[in-house]
Amino acid sequence: MAGFRALARQVRDPDRDPSQRRQALRKCLERFAPYGHRATWQHLCRNAGFHPDDREPDPALLVAALEELEEARAVWLAYESEVAARRKREKREGIRQPTALDEWHRRTWGGRSLLHCDPAQPPTPRLAEVLRRMISVMDVRATPPQRRGLRLETGTRTEVRTEPAGRREARTPRRQGTGPRLGFSTPLPSQG
Repeated sequence: MAGFRALARQVRDPDRDPSQRRQALRKCLERFAPYGHRATWQHLCRNAGFHPDDREPDPALLVAALEELEEARAVWLAYESEVAARRKREKREGIRQPTALDEWHRRTWGGRSLLHCDPAQPPTPRLAEVLRRMISVMDVRATPPQRRGLRLETGTRTEVRTEPAGRREARTPRRQGTGPRLGFSTPLPSQG
Protein backbone atom coordinates (compact mmCIF):
# COMPACT_ATOMS: atom_id res chain seq x y z
CA MET A 1 0.00 0.00 0.00
CA ALA A 2 1.53 3.30 -1.10
CA GLY A 3 1.86 6.26 1.24
CA PHE A 4 0.89 9.86 0.60
CA ARG A 5 4.26 10.92 -0.85
CA ALA A 6 4.45 7.93 -3.21
CA LEU A 7 0.94 8.68 -4.45
CA ALA A 8 1.86 12.36 -4.91
CA ARG A 9 4.80 11.29 -7.10
CA GLN A 10 2.35 9.25 -9.20
CA VAL A 11 0.11 12.31 -9.65
CA ARG A 12 3.12 14.32 -10.89
CA ASP A 13 4.50 11.52 -13.11
CA PRO A 14 4.16 12.72 -16.75
CA ASP A 15 4.56 9.15 -18.07
CA ARG A 16 1.29 8.07 -16.44
CA ASP A 17 -2.09 8.26 -18.12
CA PRO A 18 -4.27 11.16 -16.82
CA SER A 19 -6.83 8.68 -15.48
CA GLN A 20 -4.09 6.94 -13.44
CA ARG A 21 -2.91 10.30 -12.15
CA ARG A 22 -6.48 11.16 -11.15
CA GLN A 23 -6.80 7.83 -9.35
CA ALA A 24 -3.55 8.48 -7.48
CA LEU A 25 -4.93 11.84 -6.32
CA ARG A 26 -8.10 10.12 -5.13
CA LYS A 27 -5.97 7.63 -3.18
CA CYS A 28 -4.12 10.55 -1.55
CA LEU A 29 -7.48 11.39 0.03
CA GLU A 30 -7.46 8.00 1.75
CA ARG A 31 -4.39 9.25 3.66
CA PHE A 32 -5.43 12.87 4.28
CA ALA A 33 -8.93 14.28 3.77
CA PRO A 34 -9.76 17.14 6.15
CA TYR A 35 -13.43 17.39 5.12
CA GLY A 36 -13.92 13.67 4.60
CA HIS A 37 -13.21 11.92 1.30
CA ARG A 38 -16.11 13.16 -0.83
CA ALA A 39 -16.20 16.74 0.43
CA THR A 40 -12.42 17.14 0.11
CA TRP A 41 -12.55 15.76 -3.43
CA GLN A 42 -15.34 18.19 -4.36
CA HIS A 43 -13.36 21.06 -2.85
CA LEU A 44 -10.12 20.20 -4.67
CA CYS A 45 -11.90 19.75 -8.00
CA ARG A 46 -13.74 23.06 -7.72
CA ASN A 47 -10.63 25.00 -6.67
CA ALA A 48 -8.43 23.40 -9.36
CA GLY A 49 -11.05 23.88 -12.07
CA PHE A 50 -12.11 20.41 -13.22
CA HIS A 51 -15.32 18.45 -12.79
CA PRO A 52 -15.29 15.73 -10.10
CA ASP A 53 -16.63 13.16 -12.57
CA ASP A 54 -14.05 13.96 -15.28
CA ARG A 55 -12.13 10.69 -15.75
CA GLU A 56 -9.20 12.25 -17.62
CA PRO A 57 -8.73 15.83 -16.38
CA ASP A 58 -5.86 18.05 -17.46
CA PRO A 59 -2.72 16.85 -15.62
CA ALA A 60 -1.81 20.46 -14.74
CA LEU A 61 -5.13 20.80 -12.89
CA LEU A 62 -4.47 17.55 -11.03
CA VAL A 63 -1.08 18.87 -9.92
CA ALA A 64 -2.71 22.14 -8.79
CA ALA A 65 -5.20 20.17 -6.69
CA LEU A 66 -2.37 18.05 -5.27
CA GLU A 67 -0.37 21.16 -4.33
CA GLU A 68 -3.35 22.52 -2.36
CA LEU A 69 -3.70 19.18 -0.58
CA GLU A 70 0.04 19.03 0.19
CA GLU A 71 -0.01 22.56 1.58
CA ALA A 72 -2.86 21.64 3.93
CA ARG A 73 -1.13 18.41 4.92
CA ALA A 74 2.03 20.35 5.81
CA VAL A 75 -0.05 22.56 8.14
CA TRP A 76 -1.58 19.48 9.76
CA LEU A 77 1.73 17.65 10.15
CA ALA A 78 3.26 20.74 11.78
CA TYR A 79 0.34 20.80 14.23
CA GLU A 80 0.75 17.09 15.00
CA SER A 81 4.47 17.53 15.65
CA GLU A 82 3.73 20.46 18.02
CA VAL A 83 1.27 18.27 19.93
CA ALA A 84 3.80 15.43 20.11
CA ALA A 85 6.52 17.77 21.39
CA ARG A 86 4.17 19.26 24.01
CA ARG A 87 3.11 15.80 25.22
CA LYS A 88 6.75 14.76 25.45
CA ARG A 89 7.50 17.81 27.64
CA GLU A 90 4.43 17.12 29.79
CA LYS A 91 5.48 13.50 30.32
CA ARG A 92 8.96 14.62 31.40
CA GLU A 93 7.26 16.95 33.88
CA GLY A 94 5.21 14.04 35.25
CA ILE A 95 1.89 14.78 33.51
CA ARG A 96 1.04 11.33 32.20
CA GLN A 97 -2.68 11.70 31.56
CA PRO A 98 -3.71 13.65 28.45
CA THR A 99 -5.26 17.02 29.23
CA ALA A 100 -8.29 18.77 27.77
CA LEU A 101 -5.98 20.15 25.10
CA ASP A 102 -5.53 16.63 23.76
CA GLU A 103 -9.19 15.63 23.42
CA TRP A 104 -9.77 17.28 20.05
CA HIS A 105 -6.42 16.12 18.74
CA ARG A 106 -7.10 12.53 19.84
CA ARG A 107 -10.35 12.51 17.88
CA THR A 108 -8.73 13.92 14.74
CA TRP A 109 -5.49 11.95 14.64
CA GLY A 110 -4.27 11.43 11.09
CA GLY A 111 -6.16 14.35 9.54
CA ARG A 112 -9.25 12.58 8.27
CA SER A 113 -12.69 14.14 8.64
CA LEU A 114 -11.47 17.08 10.69
CA LEU A 115 -14.34 19.31 9.67
CA HIS A 116 -17.61 17.71 8.69
CA CYS A 117 -19.33 19.59 5.89
CA ASP A 118 -21.76 19.05 3.05
CA PRO A 119 -19.86 17.50 0.11
CA ALA A 120 -21.87 19.67 -2.29
CA GLN A 121 -20.80 22.86 -0.48
CA PRO A 122 -17.37 22.53 1.17
CA PRO A 123 -15.71 25.74 2.40
CA THR A 124 -14.28 27.85 -0.42
CA PRO A 125 -10.91 29.08 1.00
CA ARG A 126 -7.82 26.97 0.45
CA LEU A 127 -7.59 23.91 2.69
CA ALA A 128 -4.46 25.17 4.45
CA GLU A 129 -6.18 28.42 5.46
CA VAL A 130 -9.24 26.57 6.79
CA LEU A 131 -6.99 24.22 8.79
CA ARG A 132 -4.99 27.10 10.27
CA ARG A 133 -8.20 28.79 11.41
CA MET A 134 -9.68 25.56 12.74
CA ILE A 135 -6.53 24.64 14.70
CA SER A 136 -6.35 28.07 16.30
CA VAL A 137 -10.06 27.99 17.24
CA MET A 138 -9.94 24.44 18.61
CA ASP A 139 -6.78 25.15 20.62
CA VAL A 140 -8.48 28.15 22.22
CA ARG A 141 -11.64 26.15 22.98
CA ALA A 142 -9.65 23.24 24.41
CA THR A 143 -7.70 25.48 26.77
CA PRO A 144 -9.31 25.36 30.22
CA PRO A 145 -10.65 28.73 31.38
CA GLN A 146 -8.29 30.54 33.71
CA ARG A 147 -10.96 32.10 35.88
CA ARG A 148 -10.07 33.08 39.38
CA GLY A 149 -12.36 31.74 42.07
CA LEU A 150 -14.63 29.69 39.79
CA ARG A 151 -14.07 26.36 38.10
CA LEU A 152 -16.79 24.56 36.20
CA GLU A 153 -17.06 20.83 36.61
CA THR A 154 -19.73 18.36 35.67
CA GLY A 155 -22.87 20.22 36.63
CA THR A 156 -21.47 21.89 39.77
CA ARG A 157 -19.90 25.19 40.69
CA THR A 158 -16.85 24.62 42.86
CA GLU A 159 -14.97 27.15 44.95
CA VAL A 160 -11.31 27.52 44.05
CA ARG A 161 -9.04 29.39 46.44
CA THR A 162 -5.77 30.97 45.53
CA GLU A 163 -2.85 30.21 47.80
CA PRO A 164 -0.40 33.03 48.64
CA ALA A 165 2.32 31.45 46.49
CA GLY A 166 -0.02 31.53 43.50
CA ARG A 167 -0.98 27.84 43.60
CA ARG A 168 -4.63 27.00 43.22
CA GLU A 169 -6.32 24.51 45.48
CA ALA A 170 -9.62 23.09 44.30
CA ARG A 171 -12.10 22.48 47.03
CA THR A 172 -14.00 19.21 46.98
CA PRO A 173 -17.70 19.68 46.18
CA ARG A 174 -20.19 18.54 48.82
CA ARG A 175 -22.18 15.55 47.74
CA GLN A 176 -25.73 14.98 48.89
CA GLY A 177 -26.09 12.45 51.68
CA THR A 178 -22.53 12.83 52.98
CA GLY A 179 -21.14 14.81 55.86
CA PRO A 180 -19.63 18.26 55.53
CA ARG A 181 -16.66 18.61 53.20
CA LEU A 182 -14.09 21.28 52.47
CA GLY A 183 -15.89 23.73 50.20
CA PHE A 184 -19.34 23.98 48.77
CA SER A 185 -21.26 23.16 45.68
CA THR A 186 -24.40 24.48 44.09
CA PRO A 187 -26.05 23.14 40.95
CA LEU A 188 -25.66 25.22 37.83
CA PRO A 189 -28.86 26.80 36.51
CA SER A 190 -30.61 24.58 33.98
CA GLN A 191 -30.07 25.63 30.39
CA GLY A 192 -33.37 25.18 28.76
